[in-house]
Amino acid sequence: MSEPVLQLQGICKSYNSGQSSEIQVLRGVDLTLAPGEVVAMVAPSGAGKSTLLHIAGLLDTPDKGEIRVAGQDVTGRSDRVRTGVRRRDIGFVYQFHHLLPEFTARENIVLPQLANGVSQSQAQTRAGDLLARVGLSERAGHRPAALSGGEQQRVAFCRALANSPHVLLADEPTGNLDPDTADQVFGALMDLARETGLSALVATHNLELAARMDRQVRLEAGILVNT
Repeated sequence: MSEPVLQLQGICKSYNSGQSSEIQVLRGVDLTLAPGEVVAMVAPSGAGKSTLLHIAGLLDTPDKGEIRVAGQDVTGRSDRVRTGVRRRDIGFVYQFHHLLPEFTARENIVLPQLANGVSQSQAQTRAGDLLARVGLSERAGHRPAALSGGEQQRVAFCRALANSPHVLLADEPTGNLDPDTADQVFGALMDLARETGLSALVATHNLELAARMDRQVRLEAGILVNT
């Protein structure tokens, strides 16, 4: 795919403060994410990073603006269409792994594939391949409680990539990890991105990790600026 995997144009979002006044969080955000590009989004807490990621991931709708994912205009589309695009083209990773505790690492990666219509055998093969890429083959049969924080987050990356999305959206994916583990997990993410051609938008406070990505953008006063 040569066209952008994600395009945001003029994205605005406000929330009612509960006192008949609005808080304008996003004031016309523009962003284009190219195939295979890993972009860091840095901003202080409360600046609207999560809001922007939720809009980009079709979990929330903007007040104004246009969204295109993998070349498809999804602005104002129905919930059914948006859900289909989200399931097929977008992967999510959060600060906390949100793995299903009663399932093994492998099963956590298999389940979203089954929900997307993939056969059991194909899903198992894909899960095994992804776990091998992040060095967790020997941990595939362990439940999350038996995994370290770094291992859990690497499994979460694998789950996000299970359905081969065009773009990964990550919200402080290493924010809950110590520096050494964060570096290890980030390295696994970058390796996956380089090996698979994945594009990613990664919100992070970690300026050291941000500097290792292809470029950085900063969310300031509701607008994205290049750094």
